[in-house]
Amino acid sequence: MSACRQDRLHWRLIVAISLALLPVAAGSQNGAFSPGERTFSSGYRFVEMSGEELFVNVCQGCHMGDGAGAVGAGAYPSLAADANLEAGGYPVYLVLRGRRGMPPFADMMSDDQVAAVVNYLRTHFGNNFQDMVTAKDVRDARQ
Repeated sequence: MSACRQDRLHWRLIVAISLALLPVAAGSQNGAFSPGERTFSSGYRFVEMSGEELFVNVCQGCHMGDGAGAVGAGAYPSLAADANLEAGGYPVYLVLRGRRGMPPFADMMSDDQVAAVVNYLRTHFGNNFQDMVTAKDVRDARQ
């Protein structure tokens, strides 16, 4: 098995274990996500659809709730007031393919999910990049 394939399998296992350890909260009666509630992805692919849900359930474990990142067992970069997010293609590429300690999420998120979480990051945490990434942009980046 190639080292690249082993790395992908390693990250899939880490993500699956991490998801299994997340606390599960009851969903709201109208199905809408509200802060403080959690949805839970029970399989390999994420079920969350909004950028906020995806950030809270997938990203904030490393990048922290305020997007400021962390240093400890690893170095997790800050997403707050991040000029690297200005070009929408850059965070799309990172979410799809990963980089350094960040696993690739291309197989775990749909084009709509990637666009949603990237747009959320680009409009929160002191970022104010209003040109939206589309599912088509993500689909094109997968090629």
